[in-house]
Amino acid sequence: MHLALWIAASLLAPVALVGGLTKSFVPRARLAAQHGGEWTANVPPGLVKALGAVELLAAAGLVLPAALGIAPVMVPVTALCWILLMVGAMATHARLNQSKLVAVNVAYLALAAFVAIGRL
Repeated sequence: MHLALWIAASLLAPVALVGGLTKSFVPRARLAAQHGGEWTANVPPGLVKALGAVELLAAAGLVLPAALGIAPVMVPVTALCWILLMVGAMATHARLNQSKLVAVNVAYLALAAFVAIGRL
């Protein structure tokens, strides 16, 4: 079980890292032109950057606390926060009729739920 939790967290962390880096450093106009990023055209740039920062924190919070043995309770807390983020992502993509991206977000949510429950 311990190995499965590490694998799940290690699968989610790069997703969060890439999403966070993209939202933090790629210009909003370029994000809006990409499939799945259309929603960024209709929100303030600060919100996109804030979500990027949250995702960068999630990437660290899913792995580092357990790996370093410092406040390992932060791993399930981060996973629960990731679940909330995925609920928002699913709602956003559903509103834009992007069912494939909703399905991807459901998979991420399921992995995060597994990590949260397993680490609690």
